[in-house]
Amino acid sequence: MPILSGKVIPGLGPLLDLWVGVSGPRHAALQQASQQVPIPVRVRALLDTGASGTCIDEQVIAQLHLSPTGIIPVHTPSTSGNPQSCLQYDIALFVANPQVHIVSFTLPIVASALRHQNIEALIGRDVLDRTTLFYDGPNGMFSWSV
Repeated sequence: MPILSGKVIPGLGPLLDLWVGVSGPRHAALQQASQQVPIPVRVRALLDTGASGTCIDEQVIAQLHLSPTGIIPVHTPSTSGNPQSCLQYDIALFVANPQVHIVSFTLPIVASALRHQNIEALIGRDVLDRTTLFYDGPNGMFSWSV
């Protein structure tokens, strides 16, 4: 199991760089249609145990030329118990990079405006539930075993 370690950034949390690309089925469909497969995008990601699902910034979704696969209700502290309808997309999430391909997850994600928070991805429990996260608050460090 590869282990990624880093510093907990004050005011932000455990951040690391990951890669987001089109899902495996989308990749295969594009190749079969002799269409260009978008190059995976490097993103700054926050590991967030408080989020049930993974979110990717809308600009990253646009770079990958993805089409929505559905609409899902999303609850956040700011929605006051009223769900907000959000577009859902299928992506591939690469830990390390697409060439090294240490670990990848294909999963549905929600598009969200994240860049104003200085991140482009929020990694939720849908991914974290498959991994081990050690958060060392007193020393400002984290380790993520994938």
